[in-house]
Amino acid sequence: MQYATITGWGKCVPPATLTNDDLATFMETSDEWIKPRTGISQRHISHVDTSELASVAAKRALAAAGLEGSDIDMIILATATPDTLIPNIASTVQANIGANCAAFDINAACSGFLYALSLATGQIRSGSARKVLVIGAERLSFFIDWSRRETAVLFGDGAGAVVVEATDKVEGVLSYELNNDPEGREILKASFGSGMDRYSADSLDFFIQFDGREIFKRAIQGMANLSAKVLENCDMDKDQVDLVIPHQANERIIDTLVHKMKIDPTKAFVNIANYGNTSAATIPIAICDALEQDLIKPGQHILSCAFGAGLTSAAILLKWGERITPINESDAELPPCDQTGLELIKRAVDYFYRHQNS
Repeated sequence: MQYATITGWGKCVPPATLTNDDLATFMETSDEWIKPRTGISQRHISHVDTSELASVAAKRALAAAGLEGSDIDMIILATATPDTLIPNIASTVQANIGANCAAFDINAACSGFLYALSLATGQIRSGSARKVLVIGAERLSFFIDWSRRETAVLFGDGAGAVVVEATDKVEGVLSYELNNDPEGREILKASFGSGMDRYSADSLDFFIQFDGREIFKRAIQGMANLSAKVLENCDMDKDQVDLVIPHQANERIIDTLVHKMKIDPTKAFVNIANYGNTSAATIPIAICDALEQDLIKPGQHILSCAFGAGLTSAAILLKWGERITPINESDAELPPCDQTGLELIKRAVDYFYRHQNS
């Protein structure tokens, strides 16, 4: 049996940040209100399109794996915020890295990266591919109504990528489970798409709609159930898990999840303070950060789980391979940004507050 193991990793976060104190300059909030409720201190705001974030992360992941774009058999890009709906932005990344392969986007919202990694694993197990580039990339600032505190404080921009390769060793993705709860479709959504009335000016007022209390409850249940399934599939006990890398949506959700699963809370990796919720990008960014902090060791069993609009949920159990350092490093960088986070969102802030008061 072929296994799909992670051999390369890379992240890309835009340089401009928006702190909780920055948000307090134009809305009724404060760091004292945001941090205890979410765990978030700041988020990054992109000055470039999602595909550019994804391309830099992809180039860094390829370098870490010691590969070129031409070595890749498939690109799967998870995003809910593509630059364009037609064509997909995986094709943009493909052009930017010089690949000649299948390339497509998927939208499973915040579960997107784990969905994509599961699809890549299936392709490798079937023998259809040997090297797959999996990316999670988002520019969620595009969807934010900055006059709505309940969502404006939560989200940020960024991208992360991994290369998965076929191996005969029992490592990499050992098990995955995917699910969707359609009864929860309306509690987390953004009404952007062909269902809009394109001739109405009001259609431009699309934004993320959010029922935090209901999401909290369903997210815990969905992630816990699927996490238990992947452990059961591998005949493993929760105590054999070395590290948990959950979707970074809210620190309270992470705390409640590990408590419900009776997992040592010190095993949960949390980096939401620096990024906010970057949706499909949270888990690959967290993988990169955990490696940088020497928290991932060869042979470790890592449990990762996520939930998102749909309501999607996903869980993966993987065994890390032998290598925890990159083979090469990429010199890929975003173009310089001469604006602060506040300056980048000013036009959107002015628009939504003007609309709110009109």
